[in-house]
Amino acid sequence: MEITEVRIKLMEEPGERLKAFCSITFDDCFVVRDLKIIEGSTGPFVAMPSRKLTSHCPGCGMKNHLRSNYCNQCGRKLDSNQAVRQPDGRAKLYADIAHPINSDCREQIQDVVIHEFEAEIQRAKEPGYISRYDDFDDDYGARPTARVDEAHRTQGTPAPHHPPPSTPSHASGSPTPSSGGHQTPAIEQEKRDPPSDFGAGIL
Repeated sequence: MEITEVRIKLMEEPGERLKAFCSITFDDCFVVRDLKIIEGSTGPFVAMPSRKLTSHCPGCGMKNHLRSNYCNQCGRKLDSNQAVRQPDGRAKLYADIAHPINSDCREQIQDVVIHEFEAEIQRAKEPGYISRYDDFDDDYGARPTARVDEAHRTQGTPAPHHPPPSTPSHASGSPTPSSGGHQTPAIEQEKRDPPSDFGAGIL
């Protein structure tokens, strides 16, 4: 596995620990977005994309964030201290959406992203700098694809789903019979009582 692209979006808020967002691409075919570069006590580090943990309201069952004081659905008072405590005593309020499962992969991501982060800081000092971090999926070259059921795939130009209605020839005076050789009641009635405006319209 190779990290083939890193895009950085620098934050312009001095004094904040959050220094940048970034996205990484693996093997030119898989993108992970919303990684964070945070200033730690020993330097910047990479935090994986995460989501807020939730719990169910005991009254209505609605999901609420762990630190919520009241249910967003029924307004019931909630226990805001129900989060699981980590070994260092801090409450666990977030869970990673995507993350490495071994130290080698984590170090690879850390080294590549931080190197690109430092290079991005230097590029930001140049005139006309524009961040390469994308805010839209189609910036990655995605193209809309049509879903085709293989069982219904046809070669060449497909035939129409419904055959076009045939127009009876009134000049010949003989309506087209059905596949079984029997004429419909409407046609038989026309033969018995032809309309006064015969030939003016389409049956």
